[in-house]
Amino acid sequence: MMGRISFSCLFPASWHFSLSSQVLPRLVIPSIRQLLFISLVVCLIGLLYLLLVAGKGHVSWITKETHFHRHLARVTDIDATDTTNPNLNYGLVVDCGSSGSRVFVYCWPRHNGNPHELLDIRQMRDQHRKPVVMKIKPGISKLAKTPEKASDYIYPLLSFAAQHIPKHKHQETPLYVLCTAGMRILPESQQEALLEDLRTDIPVHFNFLFSDSHVEVISGKQEGVYAWIGINFVLGRFNHEHNDGEAVVEVHVPGNDQQETLMRKRTAGVLDMGGVSTQIAYEVPKTEEVAKNLLAEFNLGCDAHHTEHVYRVYVSTFLGYGGNAARQRYEEKLIRNTATRNKLLGQHIGETIESPLLDPCLPADLQDEIGPPTQRLYLRGTGDFDQCRQILQPFLNRTNDTQTSLSGVYQPTIDYSSSQFYGFSEFYYCTEDVLRMGGDYNASKYAQAAKSYCATQWKTLRERFDSGLFASHADLHRLKYQCFKSAWMYEVLHTGFSFPSSYKNLKTALLVYDKEVQWTLGAILYRTRFLPLRDIQQESLKGAHSHWRHSFSFVNNHYLFIACIFIVLFSIILYLRRLRRIHRRAAQRCTPSSVPWLEEGLSSPTLPINL
Repeated sequence: MMGRISFSCLFPASWHFSLSSQVLPRLVIPSIRQLLFISLVVCLIGLLYLLLVAGKGHVSWITKETHFHRHLARVTDIDATDTTNPNLNYGLVVDCGSSGSRVFVYCWPRHNGNPHELLDIRQMRDQHRKPVVMKIKPGISKLAKTPEKASDYIYPLLSFAAQHIPKHKHQETPLYVLCTAGMRILPESQQEALLEDLRTDIPVHFNFLFSDSHVEVISGKQEGVYAWIGINFVLGRFNHEHNDGEAVVEVHVPGNDQQETLMRKRTAGVLDMGGVSTQIAYEVPKTEEVAKNLLAEFNLGCDAHHTEHVYRVYVSTFLGYGGNAARQRYEEKLIRNTATRNKLLGQHIGETIESPLLDPCLPADLQDEIGPPTQRLYLRGTGDFDQCRQILQPFLNRTNDTQTSLSGVYQPTIDYSSSQFYGFSEFYYCTEDVLRMGGDYNASKYAQAAKSYCATQWKTLRERFDSGLFASHADLHRLKYQCFKSAWMYEVLHTGFSFPSSYKNLKTALLVYDKEVQWTLGAILYRTRFLPLRDIQQESLKGAHSHWRHSFSFVNNHYLFIACIFIVLFSIILYLRRLRRIHRRAAQRCTPSSVPWLEEGLSSPTLPINL
């Protein structure tokens, strides 16, 4: 039967029918239109899914992957550095301190090419997984009268570092020699003589990337900024991709005329109390007016036009307010006041062991002697924490002015409800070495523990020390002056810096993610901030083939994916149009008698249906 399509079925009942070619176009054409409509709907849904869901998912996936790798880096950071990796870069920082000098070796992989991200700098570790660090004594300032020996003094440090860095990497490894407190107290002529010897001789013996500007005496302000950068970098606060639940702040970016605001992670403030000085550093908003000598404004990003890494940090260093320096000032005042009182009243208090001066800042019944031989003063502790605090308050040199801290220095407003601080050095030693309360700081619990320690008999404290109940690195010197330093730290924090006793966002720490964070990390991060531009420029010079090979992926090239969808859709439409033309030609070959039947929709006599 020519021009007919037949259908038959034997089960469940026998039936058969056939269609003529005249009927076929009428039935097929609507199906084609329906198929076309469905195809368009499916394509639109696919595009919407790709743009709205897949795109968001891709960003989320990238964010999670980056977050995962960064957390992973904190774990694998303890592994030995792979010096065979050709994409690894190195950097050196020599910290010339007052008591000695140390060299720190850092390393980082090639920058990923994203100008919004910083270098992933880590401390280099040797084959035994130990940080590549070396220290020598005394401090370089001891060579003030023999500056020609400065380069010989520093040679062992640089030789040590050179042995750990692949030789072919030396010429591209930046070297910075930064001197701190010990050099600051020298006359400028002596400082310059020492630095000039280093500038002249280091390039002769070593092939590091080194220039005259790479050796200098940094200020206390610079040191504080570097410490702040190092802590926040290790904490991940410069990674602005934040997860739900992470604290964020709205920042008015400095230097932006359009008053743009940026949501980024909350940075942490830093409190550091050493033996000689105390320091505070924290980010302040653009609206806060701060004197230039107390403010550091800088861009950590590699591109000056990108301002998401611009920070305004208040930094203040207080010489003489460290734990040991404060004790020395306290003892000097005791000696002066006691001598004056004895002279006026005709007494001999403190001049012999039998008549000691009572000191509330020493543990109960501890005997001590202070001062030079001609002014020897004998002390016996009474262990009164609260009285010790009261005696120490005048040593803070506070004024009646508002918004001031130690020595009347201006202090910008701190939002205690949303801020976070980390306390290092003496802030940690005072809370952990003896009191075993390091970590989250609680003022009332700390004060109670310190009060209990001060009131404990010295004999009992010695027995506990001999039994190993205190931290392994706590010595007898720590035990003797723990009461004084506990009171001093408390007063500096709550009276000097005006932190409320209810403040809950202070963490005292020695390590961050099991790493000792030095200001040198912040120094190399800041001073190498423009190095990513070199990697970005090199990346842009690669050929198109290399670009496709390394960067092609389904999601990253979603525009290509959309174009493919349209090409396939266009092909389907052309194919359907061709089918329609074929059916029209078939209809034109039909007999005229069939046409009225099709138009009227009558039952065809040529369609027998047998049941």
